[in-house]
Amino acid sequence: MKVDVLVAEIGSTTTVVNAFKDLDSENPVFWAQGQAPTSVLEGDVRIGLQGAIDDLCRKMNIDSLEYDEMLATSSAAGGLKMTVHGLVYDMTAKAAREAALGAGGIIHDITVGRLRRSDLARIKEINPNLILIAGGVDYGERDTAIYNAEMIRNMGLHTPVVYAGNIENQDEMKLIFDEESGQELYLVDNVYPKIDTLNVEPCRKVIQEAFEDNITKAPGMEHVRDMVNGPIIPTPGAVMECTKLLYDCIGDCMVIDVCGATTDVHAVTEDSDAVARILTAPEPKAKRTVEGDLGVYVNRMKVIESIGEEKLRKECEEKLHIDLDKTLETYVAIPKTEDEFKLVERLTEEAVLRAVERHAGQIRYVYGPTGRQTLAEGKDLTQIKYIVGTGGALTRLPHRVEIMQKVPKDNETGMKLYPPESVKILVDNDYIMASLGVLSKTHRQGAIRLLAKSLHMELKENEHVVNKAAFIEELQRMSAARKAKEEEQQKHMDEMEAMGYDLTDYKEALAEKIGGATKEEVEAAKKEALLHDRTIKKGADLVEHAEQPADGAKSSDASVTGDVNDYDPAQHVMRGCGEVDGRPNCNHECWACMRKHCPYRDKDAGRP
Repeated sequence: MKVDVLVAEIGSTTTVVNAFKDLDSENPVFWAQGQAPTSVLEGDVRIGLQGAIDDLCRKMNIDSLEYDEMLATSSAAGGLKMTVHGLVYDMTAKAAREAALGAGGIIHDITVGRLRRSDLARIKEINPNLILIAGGVDYGERDTAIYNAEMIRNMGLHTPVVYAGNIENQDEMKLIFDEESGQELYLVDNVYPKIDTLNVEPCRKVIQEAFEDNITKAPGMEHVRDMVNGPIIPTPGAVMECTKLLYDCIGDCMVIDVCGATTDVHAVTEDSDAVARILTAPEPKAKRTVEGDLGVYVNRMKVIESIGEEKLRKECEEKLHIDLDKTLETYVAIPKTEDEFKLVERLTEEAVLRAVERHAGQIRYVYGPTGRQTLAEGKDLTQIKYIVGTGGALTRLPHRVEIMQKVPKDNETGMKLYPPESVKILVDNDYIMASLGVLSKTHRQGAIRLLAKSLHMELKENEHVVNKAAFIEELQRMSAARKAKEEEQQKHMDEMEAMGYDLTDYKEALAEKIGGATKEEVEAAKKEALLHDRTIKKGADLVEHAEQPADGAKSSDASVTGDVNDYDPAQHVMRGCGEVDGRPNCNHECWACMRKHCPYRDKDAGRP
């Protein structure tokens, strides 16, 4: 049996493979799924991958499975462990944090200001997969980021470094993280280029690239490339990619992913105008938060603590009619009995409500000498139209929809920036959002159609997204064609030189090309453009190439000699073409001229 694409989700405990067929057709198919324990501890992830494929074959009653392409997401070996180092927590450090989380990173430490010995000790203990350094707006403070980079370099780690701070420091970073450092350096645009401006998307892309470049260095992942021939991205980052894909189809949306160890919330939405005016600090359009204490299996006791043990016991007796202690004794990752389902649903409800509460912003009042001031802090979710549930809990529990419906109602004071009660609830019924996130990198339309099937709704990309994608595709095609032509030209030149021809003059002429044109051609084009630009249309009249008196006196145009109130600026724009004695051939009525880019313009010249 052969399929188009096999997507592997390599988790810390379980490896899942999803098989897809007919991806380029109007009706792509999610064909089958298999799973097996992840074999990181055995030192070779291929064991777990092959085990998951074998499980799929058993389920589909086939002897073997062939595939054209294998893609992967991974949270094995601790996922993408990161440390983030900025200048000010509410500015550069926060921006760097948002970039890391959105890319699928698991942040183990955040520092601000200069690194101390205790900070360096924590970094060494964490042994991160990636280090993110930020700090300073563009052309602002430089020293802190440079100091931190030097301290990290002197630690002797081989951890890749992403620098996303003040762009003035980029050359300095290249000198610090040179070949002798043993640390690969990724340079990217500043995540906080100026006050109250976030620029996290370029950094997110680079983080995912760095993860893909270095995932094979993680324990047990050395051979992952032997089987995977497509992209490898962090599993949480894949869910975010799928959320952004969904946004391109239906607009503002939020995805809640309840897992055994964490609860992740992904939101892609713009701030409302009302909130944007009173927002104290900017928030990214696409935001992800990870709540490491809100898992319904590994961290179930912390969720119980969040509810309150006494309160939960009372609920179990009066509402759920279950024995809490007995149910916890037999508690497993996948519930089997009715009592287990009831308890998991209550824990999932708490995880969902608390995770959204931490993710969302709120309104607060500040009192000062001028009276009460209304401010907004955090992410604005008031424009959210859809809440989507994914993960084991929110795709398999009987009352998953009812749990998510409680989110907008959990706002008794009205001060939380929550979705409205009219929000629609969707479920990732096939539990494939992570797979579709990575699949969208190579099969975007197929991923959209499969997502529509899983959500049980029609999906179609917004027109502006389609136009943008088509534009990018055309640019790529033209670029490839130009490159091919240049390669062919170079090959021809090499052949001619091998035959003994002197091409020195030809090469010099070619070197003078600017965007495919010589300097002379560029200048001629500029003059031609200037010539055709020195006209203006008013109604049905076209005034063109007005004569300029030799002595530089004003034109005898009636509108000039007449009453000032009757003066028509449209009749006094630059009309002449070319230059006379180095000056533009025009009437010099600059105050009324529409050609503001003229190098000879004096805005008050000739004012009547």
